[in-house]
Amino acid sequence: MDRDDVYELFQRGTELLEAGHNHQATVPLSRARDLAPDKTSIREALGRALFRAQRYEQAVVEFQAVVDRAPTNDFALFCLGRSLQLLGRHAEARRPLALAACMQPGRRDYRIYRDRARARAAQAGS
Repeated sequence: MDRDDVYELFQRGTELLEAGHNHQATVPLSRARDLAPDKTSIREALGRALFRAQRYEQAVVEFQAVVDRAPTNDFALFCLGRSLQLLGRHAEARRPLALAACMQPGRRDYRIYRDRARARAAQAGS
């Protein structure tokens, strides 16, 4: 496969994601990721599809890969933190959520989830 094939897979996956077909979107996006694992746009879209399909463990892997390659991607940090929260891993979620909130102080949703992670981690004694 060449770059055009990867782009077509990405486009198809993104269209499915935008149409709300989250499970179906993971198929072409996973294939695109396998062909171009360093493309953060593909991995972020796949992470979003996995998150919306409630496949949080897999979403963590994709968002972590994005953050590893693009550490200032506030949205990927936020989604990584949210995925960890939904897995009950509140202590781990604190850092990415705090970073996202610092990068985008105007984002109220980032601050809300950051604060929730802090509170839940404190309740758990972390």
